[in-house]
Amino acid sequence: MPRITRQRRTHRILITGAALATVGALTAALPAGTSASADGHDDRGGKARTVDVQLLSFNDLHGNLEPPTGSSGRVTERQPDGTVKTIEGVGGIEYLAASLRTARKGQEYSVTAAAGDLIGASPLLSGLFHDEPTVEALNKLDLDVSGVGNHEFDEGLAELKRMRDGGCHPTDGCYTETPFEGADFPYLGANVTHEGTGKTALAPYWVWKQGPVKIGFIGVTLENTPGIVTAEGVEGLEFHDEVETINKYADELHRKGVKSVVALVHEGGAPADGAYNAYCDAEAGGVSGPIVDIAKNVSPKVDALVTGHTHNAYVCDIPDPAGNSRMVTSAASFGRLYTDTTLTYDVATKDIVRTAVESANHVVSRTQKPAGDMSDLIEHWNALAKPVANRPIGWISGDITKTGTESPLGDLIADAQLEHARTIDPDTAFALMNPGGIRADLIHAQSGSEGDGVVTYGEGFTVQPFSNTVNLVDLTGADVVAALQQQVSGGNAASPKILQVSEGLTYTLDLTKSGADRLVADSVRIQGRPVDLTATYRVAMNNFLAGGGDNFPALAKGTDPVVGSDDLTAFADYLTANSGPASPIAPPAANRITIVK
Repeated sequence: MPRITRQRRTHRILITGAALATVGALTAALPAGTSASADGHDDRGGKARTVDVQLLSFNDLHGNLEPPTGSSGRVTERQPDGTVKTIEGVGGIEYLAASLRTARKGQEYSVTAAAGDLIGASPLLSGLFHDEPTVEALNKLDLDVSGVGNHEFDEGLAELKRMRDGGCHPTDGCYTETPFEGADFPYLGANVTHEGTGKTALAPYWVWKQGPVKIGFIGVTLENTPGIVTAEGVEGLEFHDEVETINKYADELHRKGVKSVVALVHEGGAPADGAYNAYCDAEAGGVSGPIVDIAKNVSPKVDALVTGHTHNAYVCDIPDPAGNSRMVTSAASFGRLYTDTTLTYDVATKDIVRTAVESANHVVSRTQKPAGDMSDLIEHWNALAKPVANRPIGWISGDITKTGTESPLGDLIADAQLEHARTIDPDTAFALMNPGGIRADLIHAQSGSEGDGVVTYGEGFTVQPFSNTVNLVDLTGADVVAALQQQVSGGNAASPKILQVSEGLTYTLDLTKSGADRLVADSVRIQGRPVDLTATYRVAMNNFLAGGGDNFPALAKGTDPVVGSDDLTAFADYLTANSGPASPIAPPAANRITIVK
């Protein structure tokens, strides 16, 4: 069994049992008194049997070029005495670039890879320009390869290919005199095919070569991407099983002589200990979620899995189907962390020696000197965004956060959508908001020179960057109850998605029960009255939910649809109409859902 080297805060697979035979063979292959070194030579001047390859990785950047704020800009660290320390002020592309460049120093063999969602759901600085600034930054960062995530499909395959290949936006045109050049790195999507053809829509894998080293990278996004992206974004595409796809292309790479393989998987899990440096072994509770089954079933031909999607931090040893330990990593999100993994490459067998792999997550601290070229890039794009970003749209009296089963910010956004909907249909009863569509907190402290408590358009964009529309539909009372049950059952049973609610809807969740029984059915009140299962209610929600997104098929049953304005406009209009410098909005009480634990 692998042992965790706790003093170094890394995970290292050490030599035990049958592995000694393999190591004996490796040792015999070297002349007496020689050892492998990082420069590919032994200590007697000959060619070494193994070389160490540095794999730097990150995931879920989401266009966070500027340092993220609030909870998005902090991590927790497990201390030697077992206590947890919160580290504030982490992340941002200037500091991620500086961290990676420092990490690469002295490394002859170093490759940088990412596991998706580098763009999409981005703050205004990147999102306003369809994420061209982020791709430019990733080029400067010397990213070698990335798998796709679900958010790479937010604007559809054609736009993703523009991100890869370059060219001006088909509607908005060019933002600068120099046309957008596209990515210097490949986007991999092995399990994404054109509908009905089986033909991959993107490259399935890519091989990194340097000196005697060849490592294949396979990229996949989660199979359920169509369930969490708008229908327009995945139109004409099919998404396939992650394990089957990875195994298929691992076999193909091996047939081509590429024996070292890393999978970039945009699917993840939840560690028992949320600290970035926690020990992810069985004694500490390990990790749960979809990535566990994926890791346990992906072919032993794959040597490591770099993962993402859940925005969690972990470095875990999860045995492959042959029972051999294998590294599975994730670096949280927003550039707050990066993972440094050492892969020992056997030059003779062309494979990774998995008895000698170590990995650890590292904090991207803002106490270091920022990368100057990234600062220049941010300054350049900020000058273009400033007239839009700095416009005040409202005032708040304190932080309004997205944390909690029912969050203050979730209630505020739902109320804004309800007010907008009632300008179209005064009979709208309530509004629903998906929690994953809320990307950041509203912070009271000024982000620039606007003053404390002022909400700017840029800050509103950071909270709601998807350009969804506010849709009105008719639902029966039975549909409403079914949707509330689907929060905690069906596709959401393992990871509940609690819809944020406007005024006009209240109910109770009993978390001591399981599945659909968690909804206390007779607790549902609409406009203060018990829900009538046979009645019809006018309900507002964004187009993502109206299409059944996030595993809510009951919401897709809506009839008589009307499409309103975009959700950010609804939010900005609500803040402007309901607040002022002398009358800021206070954080909502978040008391519409009663939780029994």
